Amino acid sequence: MKTTQYYPVLMTDRVAATAAFYREHFRFETRFDSDWYVHLRSSEDDSVHLAIVRKDHETIPEEARDGSSAAGLLLNFEVDDVDAEFDRALAAGLPILRSLRDEPFGQRHFITRDPNGVLIDVIKPIPPSAEFLAQYTAA
Repeated sequence: MKTTQYYPVLMTDRVAATAAFYREHFRFETRFDSDWYVHLRSSEDDSVHLAIVRKDHETIPEEARDGSSAAGLLLNFEVDDVDAEFDRALAAGLPILRSLRDEPFGQRHFITRDPNGVLIDVIKPIPPSAEFLAQYTAA
């Protein structure tokens, strides 16, 4: 399979509120907007996309319309300045589920969530500890 584009699509019954959340807090802009589907693109990187679809829309298979298929979802946003993004999240009153911290596996990050409970991990890569560096492949 040759993939030409890849992006997550969040299923929700709060399409407009979810789109507004990502526009306000993660600097996305609207590329398509209807009452059942919104397609967003990062205002800072044209290759970063996110979509929101109403979970009971006819295009969603009947057995998935309860939204439970999103369990276990974690969106990662890799950024240049995670400290500044953490300060912005705090100032905006976003819920902080994991406070800003350095991880030995090579990340400085914090975790928040969107209005639907989808976890969002905001990350800046940092050098891993020697123990974790040994687990990386040469490539």
